[in-house]
Amino acid sequence: MLLKNYIFFKLIFFAIAVTNTNFCPDTNSLNKPSLVTTKNYYFSAAGNDNNDGSITQPFKTINKLNRLHLQAGNTVYFRGGDTFYGSILIDSSESGIRNQPIVIQTYGNRNAVINSENLTALTIYRTKYIYISNLTLIGSGRKNGNTKEGFVVMGSNHITVDSIEITGFQKAGLLVYSSSQIDITHVHAYENGYAGISIEGQYGKRDTKQIYVADCLAENNPGDPSALDNHSGNGIVVGHSSKVTIEYCVANNNGWDMPRIGNGPVGIWCYEADSITIQYCISYSNKTAKGADDGGGFDLDGGVSYSVIQHCLSYGNQGSGFGIFQYAGASPWHHNIIRNSISENDGAVSAAHAAVYVWNSSGYEEQFANLAFYNNIVYNTKGAVIHYADKQNKRKAFNFYNNIFVAKDEIIEGKVSGDIFSGNTWWSLATGFNIDSTKDFKTWVIKTGKEQKDGKVTGLNKNPSFKNAGNTTLTDPHKLNSLINYQLLK
Repeated sequence: MLLKNYIFFKLIFFAIAVTNTNFCPDTNSLNKPSLVTTKNYYFSAAGNDNNDGSITQPFKTINKLNRLHLQAGNTVYFRGGDTFYGSILIDSSESGIRNQPIVIQTYGNRNAVINSENLTALTIYRTKYIYISNLTLIGSGRKNGNTKEGFVVMGSNHITVDSIEITGFQKAGLLVYSSSQIDITHVHAYENGYAGISIEGQYGKRDTKQIYVADCLAENNPGDPSALDNHSGNGIVVGHSSKVTIEYCVANNNGWDMPRIGNGPVGIWCYEADSITIQYCISYSNKTAKGADDGGGFDLDGGVSYSVIQHCLSYGNQGSGFGIFQYAGASPWHHNIIRNSISENDGAVSAAHAAVYVWNSSGYEEQFANLAFYNNIVYNTKGAVIHYADKQNKRKAFNFYNNIFVAKDEIIEGKVSGDIFSGNTWWSLATGFNIDSTKDFKTWVIKTGKEQKDGKVTGLNKNPSFKNAGNTTLTDPHKLNSLINYQLLK
C-alpha cells in the first residue's frame, strides 16, 4: 500500500492533464490582442493637454484621457516612471473589436503610476475588447481615506489584464463583476483591504463566467476596516461565478487585520460557484483576526459544485489547509474534488486545529454531498488531519482514498459518520495511531468498518518516512515539481 502511495506522490506535481472532465472545466485561453492600432496617444508628466498627443508632444493628464472617447485600435501609452493623478474610466462609448482592441499600457522600462488617491484608479464599464498592461495603481490606503476598489471590470467582456500592480485600496485590489471572457495574468495585489483579487457576480452562478487567472500574487491584504459583518482580508476569492480557472497563483500573509470576530478570510477560495478549477497554486502563512475563524489556505465553500482543487500546496496557515464548508442558505454543495495536493502544518490557530475542516450549518445532508478527496498528503505536527464540526456535520457520499495522513496525535476529530475511507496510510506522530481514543488501527477498522473491502483491510498504519516533512519554504508555483520534502525515503 505504501508503495502504491509512493507512486502517486512521486508524480504528484507532474500530472498536468485534468483527468475527470465531469468535475473540471477547461482552462481558458488568453484573449491576446493582435495590437492592430489606428492611432496612438502618449502621456507624460511633462506633457501638455494642448499638445497633439504624439510621442514628441504628449498629453499630460488623466482628465484629457477621459475626454478622448477612445475607439477600436487606439493605444494609450503612459510614460514609464511618471505618476499620473486621477481615475481612468473606459465605458460603453469606448469599445474595441476582436482584431483592434483598445490598449492602455506603459512605454519605457518602468511602470507608469496611476495614483487615484481616494478613488478607484481604473474602471472598465460595459465595454469589450480592452487590453490593460504594465501599470501600477496606487490608492491612499485602506485606513487613510480610500474606500474603493483599485481596478474594476464591470459588465464587460473580452478584457485582458496583464502585469498590473495594485496597492492601497480599502476594498479589492482588482474586482471583476458581472463580466465574461476575462484574462488576468501577472497581477500583484498587496496592502488592500477586502481582497487582492475578487471575482463576483449578481446572485446566481452564471452572470460572471469564463474567467482565467494565472501567475498572480495576492499578498498582505490585511482586511477591510469598514467590514464589520463579514469576512475580509482574502487573497483571491470567487463568488456567484462559473467556469473560472486559477492557476500558478500565490496567496500569502493575508487576513491578519480583519476587524471582527467571526467567519474569516482564506488565501484562495470560492463560494456559490460552479466549475471552478484551482490548480498549481501555493497558499501559505495566511491569517485571521485573533479569536476569529478561517485564515486557511484553500476553501470550497457554500454552494460550490463541480469544482476542483488539484496540484496545490498549502502550508503554515492559521486556518485549515482545505476548508470544506456549506453554510445555511447556500445552494447545494456537491460533486467537488480535492486531489494531488499537500497540506503542511495548517490549522494551528483558528477553530479547526486541523488541516482539513468539514462543516455544514445547513442542517441537511442533501445540501452537502459528493466529495472525492484523494491522492493528497496531509502532514500536521500542530493538530489533527481532519476535524468534523461537532453539531454541523451532516453530509453524504464523502470519499477519502489513497491519501497519506500524518497528525500530531489524534488523526481525526469528530464523527466520521458514513464517509468512505479506503487505501489511506495513517500515522500519529505521538502514538502511531489514534482516532476516537482507539490506539490500534485494526481495532478501529473492525469497530467502524472503515478501510475494508470484501473483508480485507485496504489501508495501512505506518510511518511514511518522508524526506524532509514539515520544512517547506517553496513560494514559486512553477517549481512545485521540484518539491522533494514529501518523497518517501523507503
